[in-house]
Amino acid sequence: MRTPARLAASLVAATALAAVPAAASATPAPRNPIDHVVVLMQENRSFDSYFGRLHFEGQPHATPEPPGASNPNPVDPAARDIRAFHQTQYCEVADLNHSWTGTHDELDGRAMDGFTAANVDPADPTGSRAMGFYDIRDLPFYYSLYRTFAMGDRYFASVPGPTFPNREYLLAGTSFGHIRNDLPATGLTGRSIFNELDEAGVSWKIYFSDVPAGFLFAYVRAHMTGHVVPVSQYFVDAAAGQLPQVAFVDPMFGGDKNTESDEHPPANIQIGQQFVSGIVNALFASPNWPSSALFLTYDEHGGYFDHVAPPPAVAPDDVAPMLGPGDTAAGFDRYGVRVPAVVVSPFARPHFVSHDVFDHTSILRFVETRFGLAALTRRDAAADPMLDLFDFHRPAFLKAPRLLPAVVNPDQVAACAGSPTTGSGDV
Repeated sequence: MRTPARLAASLVAATALAAVPAAASATPAPRNPIDHVVVLMQENRSFDSYFGRLHFEGQPHATPEPPGASNPNPVDPAARDIRAFHQTQYCEVADLNHSWTGTHDELDGRAMDGFTAANVDPADPTGSRAMGFYDIRDLPFYYSLYRTFAMGDRYFASVPGPTFPNREYLLAGTSFGHIRNDLPATGLTGRSIFNELDEAGVSWKIYFSDVPAGFLFAYVRAHMTGHVVPVSQYFVDAAAGQLPQVAFVDPMFGGDKNTESDEHPPANIQIGQQFVSGIVNALFASPNWPSSALFLTYDEHGGYFDHVAPPPAVAPDDVAPMLGPGDTAAGFDRYGVRVPAVVVSPFARPHFVSHDVFDHTSILRFVETRFGLAALTRRDAAADPMLDLFDFHRPAFLKAPRLLPAVVNPDQVAACAGSPTTGSGDV
């Protein structure tokens, strides 16, 4: 997110929300020992941009970015294609296109060849930054985390579009028709996981850094007391063994490149890695660790290239996308671009990669399944709850593993501080 105030208040008029069909109640999974679910969603990175090299750097079961992966040169179609390359800058010269229409242009049906053209910028005339990737030298903690615990390499964003709709799918199984970063001034009035948690007597908190993503929903704004707290409280609760049954942790969505911790371009990627490392290590040291599961993922791809075409998805409801002039005519029946996802738990299968299709509603479905809650929409009712990433009979990580440190390169910090950035960005 580029502007935290967009979450707290919007000038968009309230939208009448169509009723969502009720789904049958789920039942708790047998012998599921997870009493504390922690969800941490970062921003704007595709799978290939972060972990296309993981196959060669500690996790051979992860699908690699293909050799020679490329997109056309939008300046000169006759020129050599722009190939994927190791990006050595940790802060981008410009944000990337991840709007509804921009993402559909990048997908180009199933060709996955529109990323460079969609990201042409005066600071990057060929849009080549969309093809950049990082590796273990840049993200040592992340590579260590993903190759140690259970991850998915076919986890997709829920919507081919920006932040708000994707976070709404995580929390409600639908975006209620929204395809851009807009919402009523008082928040969405549709039902979300927070309604269900309260109705079932399941404890929950949002730990936020500068603005709570849960403020997308009017219900959360009206019930924030005791539920919405600064992220500093997460470390207190974790140390005391007092984490709630369901927790959402939000990074810092605003600030300069070396302060913003959500990893949204142009922010320094190692600052976000450091933030996540702190959250994970606090959970490792917590008395709650033996009964916890942390889900780490990214809201959407942020405009970065990925080579896997998103498959069809179950439409969540009968609400059509709120298309405006020039928007791509499409529905909510296709996933967005593939993003990283890992499960960190004593019960996570060690060194495991699932190739099943997941999206943000898979995390939602895990929570619903664990606590016996009804599905909110057709999308989360059909979602895979990611149970194959766990072995509830043989916990491999009751003693938390030692991972590589989340280093912050001072030369990159200096380069980020001194580098200009074009474009205002979009969450």
